[in-house]
Amino acid sequence: MTEKIIDKQTAEHYLWGNNCDSWVLADTVGLSVKQESMPSETREKSHFHVNAQQFFYILKGAATFYLDGNKIIVTEQKGLLIQPKTRHFIANETTEQLEFLVISQPTTNNDRTTIDEQS
Repeated sequence: MTEKIIDKQTAEHYLWGNNCDSWVLADTVGLSVKQESMPSETREKSHFHVNAQQFFYILKGAATFYLDGNKIIVTEQKGLLIQPKTRHFIANETTEQLEFLVISQPTTNNDRTTIDEQS
């Protein structure tokens, strides 16, 4: 049997950005599922994916998304689908911890272009 139960204690973990956490719950060529946590006043770099669509589901807190220059706030127990080639980033602009799931199809491995925000 190759199926196994996975949780934050058994998942691969890595840090990104400014003390943000990511737990890899599933990672195949066709699908990536991660549970992530962002401290107050943190954000990721603006980027886009050529192939992957991503669904963000907020577990705790409120996320601010910037999509092609538009600001969207998504609160607990709500989600947002981001289509491929959409310039975006997620930010935690609150004083509370932000926790969410990000589901990417196909995987975002080798499918991320960071945008130079200085230009």
